[in-house]
Amino acid sequence: QVQLVESGGGLVQAGGSLRLFCAASGLPFSTVAMRWYRQAPGKAREFVASISWSASTTYYADFVKGRFTISRDNAKNTVYLQMNSLKPEDTAVYYCNTRSGMDYWGKGTLVTVSS
Repeated sequence: QVQLVESGGGLVQAGGSLRLFCAASGLPFSTVAMRWYRQAPGKAREFVASISWSASTTYYADFVKGRFTISRDNAKNTVYLQMNSLKPEDTAVYYCNTRSGMDYWGKGTLVTVSS
């Protein structure tokens, strides 16, 4: 079955950096686009970034442009989210997502940015 496992979250001070990882299994990883979403306490889940299967195309939410970078390693079935210049408002649970016949989600990794 499809599994997405996020890691790399933690507590960081404002202005700091974190790198999130999403390890995928049970799907043809090198043929599917991958996405990161986030959900802050009391708020709806929102799109953060996406990357095409070949990594040739990426999209970002306006609020992370210039600060976050999505990338992937198809040999390792892993997608990354490099987060720089973190702000307290980036505090959220970050989820990995893909669509292969249906939507698949990981359980998320918590990022907490202190001011």
